[in-house]
Amino acid sequence: MRVLVTNDDGIGAPGIAALAAALGEAGHSPVVAAPAEDMSGASASIMRMHPDAHIEVARADLGSDGIEAWCIDATPALAVLAGTLGAFGEPPDIVVSGINAGLNTGQSVLHSGTVGAALTAQRLGFSAMAVSLEPGDPWRWRTAAEVAIHQLDWLSAVPQGTVLNMNVPDRPRTLEVRWAPLDPCGTVRVSLADDHNGRRQLEMRATGEEPSLGGDAALVAAGNVTITAIGGVHELDVPSDIKGQQRPGLESSVERLPSSLPVRVGERKRAQPATRR
Repeated sequence: MRVLVTNDDGIGAPGIAALAAALGEAGHSPVVAAPAEDMSGASASIMRMHPDAHIEVARADLGSDGIEAWCIDATPALAVLAGTLGAFGEPPDIVVSGINAGLNTGQSVLHSGTVGAALTAQRLGFSAMAVSLEPGDPWRWRTAAEVAIHQLDWLSAVPQGTVLNMNVPDRPRTLEVRWAPLDPCGTVRVSLADDHNGRRQLEMRATGEEPSLGGDAALVAAGNVTITAIGGVHELDVPSDIKGQQRPGLESSVERLPSSLPVRVGERKRAQPATRR
């Protein structure tokens, strides 16, 4: 299969190199398109497009012979958008995002650039997988890559637009691959730290709470590989009696805007993507 590979850790991250190399060794045709710099937490944003709608790209060397790789000055979601439109050759059969340096568990995956890239592929009609690895010393990139590749045949056989979120524990061998619901929070959350000179400092901290039994965070902590089928934005079914309720004064509070507004665009220096190894 032709596999579009991206990540949010950047083109120089070891996880994406290990994943692309393992895909090639397994007989697939990986094409790598990854951000020029760390884009962790970018979710499904495509914010880095230039005013004239172009994006900077450059060839990259991942250290593996025969692996086509591109460094892109954009978010992982925009890399997927460009790749599925044919920016790097024929559109892929499937998209794989990772291997992320750190777990993506629970409903906090909403903020993950790794997961956001996979959900962007889903919106465009492609199946995708987001792969994340628990930190360890040494990092078990090869284990995570092999586990992910084993799921590709299944993923390619199910309906298009299926997305899997996979988390791999730091174990010398995996105990079991388990389907798992998302934990309500995950293992980390954003906290407000002490203020410094008028600035607000945000930090990622462990929740300190026991993960929900049977959820992805708990199962990974127990040494299992977890797989969760996830979806992107969707509508909620609102009961008709609630739809019929109106908020008092809503219409009178809306200010009509003129049909055309003046727009001022300042100068912007175009970024130059750099290849890294």
